[in-house]
Amino acid sequence: MLYGAQRGFASMTTNTGHNGTNGDSTWALHQPEKKIDWAYRAMHGSVVIAKQVVSAFYSKKSFTSFYAGCSTGGYQGLKEVQMFPEDFDGVLVSAPAWWHSHLQTWSIKVGLYNLPVNSSHHIPASLFPTIGAEVLRQCDPSDGLVDGIISDPRRCDVNLEALLCTPSANKSACLTSPQISTLYKIYTDWYEADQTFVYNHLELGSESQWSLINTTSGTPDSFSIGYVQNWDFNYSIVQTAERLNLAMHDASNYNISAFRARGGKLLHYHGYADGFIPTGCSVYYYKHVQRALAPMGIELDDWYRLFLIPGMNHCSKSAVNAPWYIAGPNQAGGLVRGTGIRSVPGFEDAEHDMLMALVRWVEQKQAPDQIIGTKYKNDTVSEGVLRQRPICNYPNRAVYNGSGDVDDARSWKCVKGLQ
Repeated sequence: MLYGAQRGFASMTTNTGHNGTNGDSTWALHQPEKKIDWAYRAMHGSVVIAKQVVSAFYSKKSFTSFYAGCSTGGYQGLKEVQMFPEDFDGVLVSAPAWWHSHLQTWSIKVGLYNLPVNSSHHIPASLFPTIGAEVLRQCDPSDGLVDGIISDPRRCDVNLEALLCTPSANKSACLTSPQISTLYKIYTDWYEADQTFVYNHLELGSESQWSLINTTSGTPDSFSIGYVQNWDFNYSIVQTAERLNLAMHDASNYNISAFRARGGKLLHYHGYADGFIPTGCSVYYYKHVQRALAPMGIELDDWYRLFLIPGMNHCSKSAVNAPWYIAGPNQAGGLVRGTGIRSVPGFEDAEHDMLMALVRWVEQKQAPDQIIGTKYKNDTVSEGVLRQRPICNYPNRAVYNGSGDVDDARSWKCVKGLQ
């Protein structure tokens, strides 16, 4: 709520119909009405009431309204766009957990890849930095500049066998053949029988946030297990999840033309190094919206834009000093002493601040082709800026001009697609 209020917005938030703590989903067990509240009803009802309060307080019948949220908050934003397109004029979503029936089961699946702990294929967490360093060594140059950042992991043809143990290798910093097989599973999309796609893979460069793979406890991610148990799942993976009406808890309606028809604008971004929700899941959603609307003659670029942020983890921060800060939802908490920080200190404008870019798009009809990401030294504003770089409208990507300071955004440009 502070995110909007400190910028001068009349703001609202909701507990989505229940009281609970982070990671605890026991409130949902045998509680169908609470699950409906969580899925959409509490958010929409709160928005309706909040608009009535604001209208009465300011004696104003009409005003523009905006939404911003990351992860589950991103899911809620997409759910609003799909079910209640009249609620918001502009919606900003980051790393949305929009496909819960697949995400939570995948979170267990990817953990099971690395179990049991005493198996030959288990990769201990102590080797994650070794894997990340080798991936960075191979993939960093793929964008034409060695700067410690993987700009686009999908352009990297990685050779995971370079991590294999040899007679002369340090056995604490190499992998066996069975462990390499586990690594391939982690970096590969999940398919079931008859090549049925289930969920996306973790990207190269996400290794610093592999808590889902860290199965030292002997079990997969506890939150996902709790989700499966407390939401009345039987463990037959996705089929059971979908059969038990979990589609209500997915934001998987790709026909969002009603939102576009009333003039709504949707900004969507995701970090390439996200270790909790694979980046590809956002690309999957974007492309399926394209598939749904192109036959209707509807192009996306004038109302829906996606931005992929190199090196950024889930919602915020970066393990490789990539420019990640764009003043998005949940991001100020990633800065040292970030509570109370408004916008992008030193750069409070629509070129650097994603929410301001959305407001300008809605109110001035100026769409953002890029947003400049900022990395403060040690993620501390008072220490100054380490580097800045443009983050481009998908499928475009940023490339170095070939001259000038690589840490200056002016030395970079956005180019089309895979050029």
